[in-house]
Amino acid sequence: MVETAPSTQIVRRVNASAMLKAMRGAGIVTGTDLMAATGLSRATVISICDELVRLGWLQELENQRGAGGYVKGRPARRFRFDDRAASVLGIDIGANKVTAIVADMAGTALSQITMPFRAYIVPAAERADALEQIAAEALEQASVSADSVLAVSVGVAAPVSRDGEVLTAQEFWRSFDVRGIVSERHGWHVLLENDANLATLAERWQGTARGVDNLVVMLAGDRLGSGVLESGRLLHGQLGGFGELGYLENVDGVGDTRGIAHYAAVWGQEALAAHPRSRLRTLCDGDPSALTPEMVFAAAADGDKAAKEVLERLAHRMARVVGSLSTLVNPELVVLAGAVAASAAALIPAIDKHLPQFTHTPPRIEASALGDGIVSIGAVRHALDYVEENALDVYPASLPKQEDAS
Repeated sequence: MVETAPSTQIVRRVNASAMLKAMRGAGIVTGTDLMAATGLSRATVISICDELVRLGWLQELENQRGAGGYVKGRPARRFRFDDRAASVLGIDIGANKVTAIVADMAGTALSQITMPFRAYIVPAAERADALEQIAAEALEQASVSADSVLAVSVGVAAPVSRDGEVLTAQEFWRSFDVRGIVSERHGWHVLLENDANLATLAERWQGTARGVDNLVVMLAGDRLGSGVLESGRLLHGQLGGFGELGYLENVDGVGDTRGIAHYAAVWGQEALAAHPRSRLRTLCDGDPSALTPEMVFAAAADGDKAAKEVLERLAHRMARVVGSLSTLVNPELVVLAGAVAASAAALIPAIDKHLPQFTHTPPRIEASALGDGIVSIGAVRHALDYVEENALDVYPASLPKQEDAS
């Protein structure tokens, strides 16, 4: 069978992607090193290295010589991946703030900034200006130019299809054309993805879930949302709704998709009303409306009985949530993530205790250490994945006239 030109190009792109993944963070490598890392033939490795050098991804170093300035035989060609050849931008658009990270091709963050953002209130033009401002400030802080950005990934709190389209039912995100806004102003390639899915990519890349192929990461702050990896593959479903947790409205003892932060505050206020001498009153200066989830967790850590009862109630509810999802998905690990993660670690022992009541396949549970920047970290990983997969079609700023290359 004669291989067609399109299939040859696809194979070459796949091989180039494998080469970049092997080289990123590996320092100086030879053709032999890359053959061992990728399983590719020497001819293929050298051919793709030559092309990646031409495209600006790799630097070829001078050959090392032995004693006396020469070596026996032909010296090995040596290459180094150029981490600073280009950059990517990861953006998390929340209801109240936007976080942006600029990273180099090794995934090293060059800058990270957060700005207030009242997404559901301000007019579309103001949202566009806010995105423009945060992108510009992040790039300036990173000391990189806009034309060095090869891909931008944006996380949104809505189901997103494999093609990067927001689920039809999410009217706000359909009216807020994030991809169009970001792309039109700079000509960047913009990817859109669900925030919990990006959190899952982040956790597997830099978090406690490194090396875990069957994974659920749950954003558990004001609302609950989850991303699911099965055999190392991020699941989307037909329209991007895989991992959406609306079914919790029908789960006894759960009833909705409100998260840990929401109920810590609500139940904390109830506990304060029932126990007026609780330490909770001191922490909120006697104003129940000022009681925050952090205050409830702090009071529980100090041994306050009323606050500890709130945490026990939260743990029991989360055990039902994790149990129902584990019965459906059967992950090895569930990571509680987002701004609430640091506090949620206090719930894990009690969740573990209750969990066998609600599933026959209880997973291991951990709290994320990536903080509330987890979605933007995942957006960086998402953008890097795109660049790696399209390395022969996108080019670093070092080749401003790449379209003329042949």
